[in-house]
Amino acid sequence: MFKPLRLIDSKPTDRPGNKTSGTRTCFNAPTAPVLTRRQAVCATASIATLVAAGLAGCSKSTNQTSASQGDASKPATGSTFAFDTYCTFTVWGDDTALSQLSAACAHYDELFDLYSPSSDIARINTAQGAATAVDPDTAQLIALALDYCAQADGLFDITIGAVSTLWDFERGVRPDDAAIADALQHVDWHGVEVDEESSTVRLTDPQAKLDLGGIAKGYIADRLCELLASKTKATAAVISLGGNIAFFGTKPDASTWNTGIRDPNDPGGSTVVGTAHVSGGSLVTSGLYERTFELDGTTYWHILDPRTGMPVQTDTASVTVACPSSTTADALSTTLFVAGSKNGGALADTHQDTAAYFIKLDGSHAESSRWQELTSFES
Repeated sequence: MFKPLRLIDSKPTDRPGNKTSGTRTCFNAPTAPVLTRRQAVCATASIATLVAAGLAGCSKSTNQTSASQGDASKPATGSTFAFDTYCTFTVWGDDTALSQLSAACAHYDELFDLYSPSSDIARINTAQGAATAVDPDTAQLIALALDYCAQADGLFDITIGAVSTLWDFERGVRPDDAAIADALQHVDWHGVEVDEESSTVRLTDPQAKLDLGGIAKGYIADRLCELLASKTKATAAVISLGGNIAFFGTKPDASTWNTGIRDPNDPGGSTVVGTAHVSGGSLVTSGLYERTFELDGTTYWHILDPRTGMPVQTDTASVTVACPSSTTADALSTTLFVAGSKNGGALADTHQDTAAYFIKLDGSHAESSRWQELTSFES
């Protein structure tokens, strides 16, 4: 069973923003956004308005927020650009929490950015097998990720970086079969050594590479909720990190958090298949539609199968996981996506307080046995 997040009392530092830092103003609203991965979404009362607002016209700037004007029933909203997506925050009870959330996102982006030479992950990947001193957050995240790797039976592997760095889904670059086969020899999570006490990480294979894209945002969402609880007076919040949504506290009217789930088979991205109603926890979606390219008549998508190094072959267009821990939901959404709807649904049923909703490539739907119980889903 996937284990719950182990929380520690470490303090995010207020570091300068990374090379892609920037922000966009969001909207006052009590509901959570339509779920997508690698795509900005803001918390709004109207799902249709949300989809239309999206990323249109986004530009990098200083952090922008909308205050609650002293009305406890109204939230303050803010956003920042990190982790290759627009992160949005809707907070009740403490307008000052917005700046703390943005600063924390900048901190984690600096630590976990695979392509930033100064990040902890990049330094581990280029250490040629030597032990690398890292931030305690990095050591904890990697230790947690290894727990999930051990439970996923090859469907989830954080050393997929040896392969994922060969692909370029922005420019449409497909590595040749020989390069993929060579890189696959270095995909094996067993070769990752973590010492949380000394905050060091070592790759026993000098050619192995970490890629935490399948779990990092979930971990960050959980840590942001912890920050709200320990460092602010916030009473409720929605945290959206692309397709990772985390809920904190209770809304002033004590109503459920309502989240629309996007139809991945709609090219325009404006159609939702239904709404999940949850009392807390997290909803995380993985889907084929976020980063794709076509080459010689074949469509390639960014979710790679660690067993083959190729885009996963699945009957699933997207999977949404509901779980108390966003870390678990993130890792599990990737795992279930690779597993497919039949095996993935059975796997979700083995985890306590967890449920999954699959939208298939043919437009049909499937769900694990507790999905309706945990989400009161309305289609």
